[in-house]
Amino acid sequence: MRTGTIHRVTGETDVHVSLGLDGSGSCQVSTGVPFLDHMLHQISSHGLIDLEIKAVGDTHIDDHHTNEDVGIALGQALAQALGDRRGIHRFGHFLAPLDEALVQVALDCSGRPHLSFGLQIPAQKIGSYDTELVKEFFVAVVNNSGLTLHVRQLDGVNSHHIVEACFKAFARALRQATEVDSRRAGAVPSSKGVLERAGA
Repeated sequence: MRTGTIHRVTGETDVHVSLGLDGSGSCQVSTGVPFLDHMLHQISSHGLIDLEIKAVGDTHIDDHHTNEDVGIALGQALAQALGDRRGIHRFGHFLAPLDEALVQVALDCSGRPHLSFGLQIPAQKIGSYDTELVKEFFVAVVNNSGLTLHVRQLDGVNSHHIVEACFKAFARALRQATEVDSRRAGAVPSSKGVLERAGA
């Protein structure tokens, strides 16, 4: 079982993340940020990733620190679970519709962090959640997991639909990329014979 466990403590947050890539979508999350919890459930459910996340942060100020530190810890747990990335498909792509919204995600478990983010979210808030934090969450995940991630919005006017379609597409693309390739026979999926490791 490919798993990662991270405990991140700062002066602003205390975050526990446990992640299982070969799971069934079991999810227990509590971050103090309800909309973020909802999006983490999408990653777990559609990526078939077992997630346990508990975060306590300074949400009396705003959601920024908790949102970012959950993304950091999730990215680190993902990198830990992937290890040297032997035997995986490496690349993933998914196009997720949600009513009028349509979002495309392509990613590479390359070990080289990069985010190209193309969502146009009309509303400044979804409930109490600042929508500018969506990009900040993925910046944190990418920088700490070593993913190359491209997000494109092809359609959409409802902010909730756009963001949720993004998380669903990310989950399915991540599942595709991290699943074991039976033809790979445990080899590193690179012509160089090695992939960079986030945090190495």
